Amino acid sequence: MRVHLCAVGRLRSGPEREIIDDYVQRFDRTGRALSLGPFALHEVEDKKNLGMEAEADLLSRAIPSGALIACLDERGKVLSSPEFATQLGTWRDGGRQDVAFVIGGADGIAPSLRARADFSLSFGRMVWPHMLVRVMLAEQLYRAASILAGSPYHRA
Repeated sequence: MRVHLCAVGRLRSGPEREIIDDYVQRFDRTGRALSLGPFALHEVEDKKNLGMEAEADLLSRAIPSGALIACLDERGKVLSSPEFATQLGTWRDGGRQDVAFVIGGADGIAPSLRARADFSLSFGRMVWPHMLVRVMLAEQLYRAASILAGSPYHRA
């Protein structure tokens, strides 16, 4: 199952980029044997600053056709790391070819795109900067693959 991150904004070089690149590389290595991955990044920019609906349109075009849409949203479901791993495994085992994790811009994800989502995930009730959410998602993807592989990385 291919894993896509569709996000508003471009991640420049710097510490967040280095951390994400490290976890994505680990995820791709660990996930390959589990039929998870590869990971693909799709970044979009609303250069005209038209707002959430314009971002939603750009994000919609970045989501692969037929992909399961999983929005990162403060109103979403809060999962433990093992529960997240189980969810990824369930999607994979259910025959999903693609899952697209969607991260909105500063104002979040437009209601029209949230309504189309198959799943909504929250990293807690706090609001996180979208660049840090990318880091957290990359780490959790690697952690999920490690859990599914029986690796000692996750210590519960």
